[in-house]
Amino acid sequence: MEQGKILVQSFYFGRIGSEVTERLLERFGHDGSFLLRDSETVQGAYCLCVRKTPFVHTYRLIHTPDGWHLQISGFRQQRFRTVESLIESCRRGIASGVGMAPLAEPLDRTQLQHINLGEEFAYMEMSCSSSTF
Repeated sequence: MEQGKILVQSFYFGRIGSEVTERLLERFGHDGSFLLRDSETVQGAYCLCVRKTPFVHTYRLIHTPDGWHLQISGFRQQRFRTVESLIESCRRGIASGVGMAPLAEPLDRTQLQHINLGEEFAYMEMSCSSSTF
């Protein structure tokens, strides 16, 4: 398995909703913490969710025949071969001119496995056992 895919697996949370995402980033993250989840509204798309106090900002990653791109209005649609390369480009600041919250460190799902997340996060634990990466 490629190194980039292993990295993305560590912060890919699968089919969790926006409310759970916000609670996770508020409770365990800091400014710039981010995670990747499945889009609730667009099948096959992902949401890159970034904490920038006092909000969690969500950016959709869409796959087209040309590759992956970040869906932000007013942003030049640069295409990437992989989700991993798109996220790494975002970390380097390609979208800083369009007001994207800066990405610092991913919220590592593997580190949260040892924390008692209680009932409010039970769905996340069950739905993330298999990954598409």
